[in-house]
Amino acid sequence: MTEDKAKVNGELENETPEVVEQQEDSAQHKKESKKDKAHKKSKAEEQLEIAESDLLELKDRHIRLQAEFDNYRKRTLKERMELMKSANESLLINILPVIDDFDRAMQTLDLDEDESHVKSGVKLIYNKFQEFLKQNGVKEIEAKEQNFDTDLHEAITKIPAPSEELKGKIVDVVQKGYFLNDKIIRFSKVIIGE
Repeated sequence: MTEDKAKVNGELENETPEVVEQQEDSAQHKKESKKDKAHKKSKAEEQLEIAESDLLELKDRHIRLQAEFDNYRKRTLKERMELMKSANESLLINILPVIDDFDRAMQTLDLDEDESHVKSGVKLIYNKFQEFLKQNGVKEIEAKEQNFDTDLHEAITKIPAPSEELKGKIVDVVQKGYFLNDKIIRFSKVIIGE
């Protein structure tokens, strides 16, 4: 055993400070390589987290872009439908005075008790004209003996009500009002009972 000790002591004594330093450097290098591996691993994890967050951000942007495009498509489709519904609005507004004249002619014909071919021809034309208006979405605003509504009617004047139940209601319609596909194109001009 003393020989072993002597060998070890001799070996240690024989080692130069450079060898000891190399051994210490080697041990330190091993420690550093372990740190480098851990550092490289943490860098890789950081890069992976960054890539995942970028991917999530891109997915979110993609989903939002799809939703925005879908909303745009729906909005333009709705606008196109509304445009098609009201495309003839100016034409139909210009026809309203003709409708008024037709209504007055029909009232005059109703006063005449004679049943002539002219009267039946005018009624036929009037009915076709009314059907044309319905097909184009024009509808009369009901006003006579209804409650006065400022959203639908325009009051011209007030007169004493002929009966108690007509107070605050529309007594007479001076000019009919019309809807075009639930949009008012002309308000009813009315007389209100008070």
